[in-house]
Amino acid sequence: MASMTQTLSTAEQGVRENTPADMALLISRAFELGDSLKQSAYVAEYIYWKEQVHNDAEVQSLTKQFAKAKEKFAECERFGRFHPDYNAALDQVYAAEGRLDQVESVRKYKAAETFMDELLNDISRTLAYAVSQSIKVPDNNPNPKASGCGNGGSCSCSSGGGGCG
Repeated sequence: MASMTQTLSTAEQGVRENTPADMALLISRAFELGDSLKQSAYVAEYIYWKEQVHNDAEVQSLTKQFAKAKEKFAECERFGRFHPDYNAALDQVYAAEGRLDQVESVRKYKAAETFMDELLNDISRTLAYAVSQSIKVPDNNPNPKASGCGNGGSCSCSSGGGGCG
């Protein structure tokens, strides 16, 4: 990732201040970045484990069990947590998921997938913040770090006093 931020400054050298962005050049550079990522060991590892998961008969069987457990739980969930089988169905979902997570190829695939997600998010954040610190970057994290307006952090509003108004 360090090489990505190092090359960003060299890319900036070709851009003059107050000139419109050449969209063709930006899109071309984005494709180059994508091609570079596709050639990386990280993507190769991700693809390898994805194929291992796809071709593993045990994983396929456990995935079907997990899907059935989720389906049963969804049926119970329609009636709320007071459904007589709600807790048992939820326990079956967790048990099926746990059995899946015990398979090495699933664990390695999830780790590679998480790493790729974080890498792509870091790249997106680096690109966005090169333009402005206030640009929002989408994130797959269900528990994002709270900051900015309405989240208890500092914001860039001009209302003064650090809050929005």
